Amino acid sequence: MLKKILKYDLENIFKLLIIFYSLSLFFALLTRILLDIENSFIMNIIGQISSGVTISMIFNILINNLMRLWVRFKNNFYGDESYLTHTLPISKNTLYLSKFLTSIITLFTSIFIIGLTLFIAYYSKENIKFLKDLLLPVANIYDTSIMKIIVAFLFIFFLEFANLLQSGFTGIILGHKKNNNKLGYSVLFGFITYILTQIFVLISMFFMGIFNKDIMNLFFTNQIINIDILKTIIYIAILIYTITLLVCYFINLKLFNKGVNVD
Repeated sequence: MLKKILKYDLENIFKLLIIFYSLSLFFALLTRILLDIENSFIMNIIGQISSGVTISMIFNILINNLMRLWVRFKNNFYGDESYLTHTLPISKNTLYLSKFLTSIITLFTSIFIIGLTLFIAYYSKENIKFLKDLLLPVANIYDTSIMKIIVAFLFIFFLEFANLLQSGFTGIILGHKKNNNKLGYSVLFGFITYILTQIFVLISMFFMGIFNKDIMNLFFTNQIINIDILKTIIYIAILIYTITLLVCYFINLKLFNKGVNVD
């Protein structure tokens, strides 16, 4: 049953996102073609406009990925669709798990499309050299590769995004336990939840610093740390964010199982 529910959720989310994916890739290709035309002032101007549209499509992917997931969550569980949803012979655990997996899958897909868009629109030897020149000092300081820095950044970005998504789910669940102004309370509780998770991450890092002076130095100094400590910090950050996501997941599940006030 989970597969069927997940299929419907993914189809619903991708039905909108595929439009922005297509537009993003189209304008990326158009940007590539136009900016590759040399000695043409008009084509260069149009190419710059196309480049701006490409960047806006990237932000649209991120924003609509978030908003579509939250709207789907709210409509399925608290809107008109909820009357059907809650009569299905499916446990609340399965229903929430489907929404969580949908978030993870669509997030990965969006990040992949964004990466592909940037590659199509802006890949060139000159831009790669610029990126290397920009990141090489950092890579040399920490005795690591540029690719590892980029991958680490993208993974931390994914964890932040996933945390934001689930904080929104928490806000919706708590907000709809109120009798009025449910949307306002949902936004408020979602924001508070996100702030609390960030505070939890910082406190956890500080706690780790009690046992490792190099980590503690991050809070009180700006000195450069060696690559081994940097790797440790990255691993700890990944662990803490993963724990945060799991804790929020089970808290949301518990709150969701306590009952739903349908509009």
